[in-house]
Amino acid sequence: MSWKKDVEEVGRTGELTTIIGRGTVIEGSVSVVNSLRVDGRINGNVSATESLVVGKDGEIKGEVNVTNAVIGGRVEGKILAKGKVVLEAKAYFRGELRTSKLVIDEGAFFDGSCHMAEQPRDRRQAAKQGAEGEVVPVSAS
Repeated sequence: MSWKKDVEEVGRTGELTTIIGRGTVIEGSVSVVNSLRVDGRINGNVSATESLVVGKDGEIKGEVNVTNAVIGGRVEGKILAKGKVVLEAKAYFRGELRTSKLVIDEGAFFDGSCHMAEQPRDRRQAAKQGAEGEVVPVSAS
């Protein structure tokens, strides 16, 4: 699966702006506006405003804070995703996972805890539901 397809499948809204290439090792935190692909190794916290793709040779040890994530490599630590997390068949995950949608492909390794949260409701939907349950005062004449 190509990185472009990976990002599109998890509801990409931003563009891929940063690639940590194979053989690259980063010690420390990485923060990216839009999407990030990791084929190297990061020992530290990672945040991206959109999607994270960890390729089959990619590795992250630390806390990940993103909208969506596709893990094809190795992540140890914590993943906090507002949207969807996909653990592909060759993925290795150990730690704590918090997301609203989770897909674990057959063959993926998962050791840890998972906390599922509801997706934030669309504001219009929430407003509509609020309006339906709203009490309207009626004046007596």
